[in-house]
Amino acid sequence: MSKIENKDCIFCKIAEGEIPAEKVWEDEKYLAFLDRQPLRKGHTIIIPKKHTETIFDLNDKEYSTLMLKAKEIAKILKSKYKTKKILVLVEGFEIPHAHIHLIPSDTPLKITK
Repeated sequence: MSKIENKDCIFCKIAEGEIPAEKVWEDEKYLAFLDRQPLRKGHTIIIPKKHTETIFDLNDKEYSTLMLKAKEIAKILKSKYKTKKILVLVEGFEIPHAHIHLIPSDTPLKITK
């Protein structure tokens, strides 16, 4: 029996293992995996496994933990991809599940409006 919190949420399905993903890191409450449509090589998404629509809907402890996990994973990505920086992007319009994008990069992203 599935434990998916939101049956329509792709990230909940990834967290539960219903949809395969290339995992970068995982613990009991959080998951990091490679983006299927990366902006740069190594583009990683980190999510809480508990369904929450935005990072600002997380309680203070969950929010802080997510940010600290992102920092840990950014260090791993920076070393693995031998890059100057890890860009951080939080937007949340496409998938209504709290998530952070970590993007290895030596140059700025060009964001178009």
